[in-house]
Amino acid sequence: MYQRLIRPVLYRLGRGDAEVAHEQTLHGLRRLSRIPGAVPALSRSYGALPAALERTVFGVRFPSPVGLAAGMDKNGVALPAWRALGFGFVEVGTVTAQPQPGNEKPRLFRLVESEAVINRMGFNNEGSAALATRLAQYGDLGYPLGISIGKSKVTPLEEAVGDYVTSLRRLYRFGDYFAVNVSSPNTPGLRSLQDSGHLRELLTALHTEASALTTGGLKPKPILVKIAPDLTEQAIDELLGVCTDVGVAGIIATNTTIGRDGLAAGDQRLAGEAGGLSGAPLTEISAKTVARINASTSGALPIIGVGGVLDPDDAARLFDAGASLVQLYSGLIYRGPGLVRRTNRLLASR
Repeated sequence: MYQRLIRPVLYRLGRGDAEVAHEQTLHGLRRLSRIPGAVPALSRSYGALPAALERTVFGVRFPSPVGLAAGMDKNGVALPAWRALGFGFVEVGTVTAQPQPGNEKPRLFRLVESEAVINRMGFNNEGSAALATRLAQYGDLGYPLGISIGKSKVTPLEEAVGDYVTSLRRLYRFGDYFAVNVSSPNTPGLRSLQDSGHLRELLTALHTEASALTTGGLKPKPILVKIAPDLTEQAIDELLGVCTDVGVAGIIATNTTIGRDGLAAGDQRLAGEAGGLSGAPLTEISAKTVARINASTSGALPIIGVGGVLDPDDAARLFDAGASLVQLYSGLIYRGPGLVRRTNRLLASR
């Protein structure tokens, strides 16, 4: 029904502007969350999760290992609805210390033949203070909440650590885990924070802040690092060495790619658009990266696999490669919310 009836309507919104469809979808889910009885009704169709799906990863209990990736609901405006669609966890953000509008529009493009997306959003968000205010208004969401934090564009690279620490401090009481985004290609200089020296400084500061907050009475929260799919094997190994030394709880693999391999002929006209590529072209890349991380750490470091999950078998491939959890984003754009239910069913039967 989604692919035949709903998707064509969404794709026509805003004269085909993918960001308009994104915002209208969030607006609809936000309104749905506020209608009495709507979320429980939707949960009966999509949100019923078999007990076999439940698992505990880096000390957090997940009712399902299938989550919503960061970027879909940056500001956490529709959080009750995601559980009703069958997600076992949600990651909001990426959020920055300062509110920012992001890059100029248009900045989100659908490559339909390739089942891919190019985005250069640039961490458009209301800021970590505004997110903290919104999260304080929610009760129990019924699932773990991850919070992805990044660097404000106006913050110089040499001051990036303070930017991340500020957001962690503001949001620490609300997140069940935190993702350190140092791998988006859409903030100038951000990916250099994956270099071992910069990364060690950043992660050490975040763990020091987390320890202080824990001493102040808050529960310890896992800190994860989200990496790019464009790193060399040597760079991955160096990054993992830093993460192990500092005590990172897990890795999220992967972010979008700056590569353009795997695009269909009909999408080549959009290949020159700046930004990160996600969707089906990442299916192989993300699985190989997960496998590399799993092998390099002997399975000791939990991995959230993300990228190229367009059907349940793609998710199963990430688990077989060593992932403990998976996340969806572009797959929702092309396959709709039924993808979540089908993936949960396949994983429950394995």
